[in-house]
Amino acid sequence: MDKKIVDAVVEALYSGWITTGPRTKRFEKMLTAQGGQQTTLCVNSATAGLELVLHWYGVGPGDEVIVPAYTYNATANVVVHCGAKVVFADAGADFNISVEAIERAITSRTKVIIPVDIGGYPCNYDEINELVGQQEVRTLFQADTPAQKQLGRILVLSDAAHSLGAWYKGKRVGSLTDITVYSFHAVKNLTTAEGGAICFNLPAPFDNQKIYERLNIKSLHGQTKDALAKSQVGNWRYDIVEAGYKCNMTDIQAAMGIVELERYDTDMLPRRKAIFHRYSNALKNYKWVQLPPFETPEKTSSYHVFALRIKGITEEQRDQIIAGIFTREVAVNVHFVPLPMMTYYKDAGYRMPDYPVSYDNYSREITLPVYYDLTDEMVDTVVQAVVEAMEEEMRQPGRNP
Repeated sequence: MDKKIVDAVVEALYSGWITTGPRTKRFEKMLTAQGGQQTTLCVNSATAGLELVLHWYGVGPGDEVIVPAYTYNATANVVVHCGAKVVFADAGADFNISVEAIERAITSRTKVIIPVDIGGYPCNYDEINELVGQQEVRTLFQADTPAQKQLGRILVLSDAAHSLGAWYKGKRVGSLTDITVYSFHAVKNLTTAEGGAICFNLPAPFDNQKIYERLNIKSLHGQTKDALAKSQVGNWRYDIVEAGYKCNMTDIQAAMGIVELERYDTDMLPRRKAIFHRYSNALKNYKWVQLPPFETPEKTSSYHVFALRIKGITEEQRDQIIAGIFTREVAVNVHFVPLPMMTYYKDAGYRMPDYPVSYDNYSREITLPVYYDLTDEMVDTVVQAVVEAMEEEMRQPGRNP
């Protein structure tokens, strides 16, 4: 947060538009230009965006949605809210959902796949898109709604909460799947305090602009005109065409987003990239280090989460190492506890042993801090704390990894 953001918010407050207005519409157009998708709808959270899309596609009781076992709970909770069944798929070595696990999980009831770009590193989208387009998978698909009949296959709905600005085979995240959803939550690379966006990139004969308009109505109680449209002379009359939801973005939020997006590629991403490389260079020669993937010839991360893994340790040892890091006045985290380990999903009958790679990734993972104001000296302090805590753990009797 700096004066430029403060000034933009103050200007919005004095402008007369504090709910959805001209700034939100401008932010949507900027996001469309940045990501390369057909059009973009801003909403009040990525969670709301995911759920709106599921409702639009007609997902409900009796349907199945494939979700990574290794993700934040919002990805799966929206499926529960629709009355559909969550089908978890295991992760790969890069933390992201395994395409082979997706293929094994597909049934005639599968309506949607929600891949998640963990830490900002894009999934294998060409393989996922190819999978849903295979004739045998399309033949298995059972379409129940007009949107499902028009698409004629499983919808690929990318949860890109972490990956705004990432690249995959020369294309920006936002235009890689049928629909992509961003998060602008307080801890994301680009924040509007709370917020999200739905990026539409459905193939012909879909009219992405018309779908934008329909979901805009759905995000405003099913009301056919928002406040900006009704403010036009003689344009007050509106209708309610469905029992919609209330999850629009405000111009106050959009004012923050506009400032951040204008400097995102030239300021925020380069700083986060520098932090990733400093961690990587400092840690790469330790035999017990497994660095996270963040740059390959085909993929470039958004540098959101530096998910360090320690080789050959147990979950309990990982927790002891974290405790040792905290005693050195460095705060770290874990991304994520796999959902089958959470009480709600355990009680629903999901078993963690069914997702061994997800558990292995989680049990050895320590998230190192990455944020814009983290200085090089602070990065070095983090590295020192991790190394010292690891060496302390290795000295424990019978605990050498």
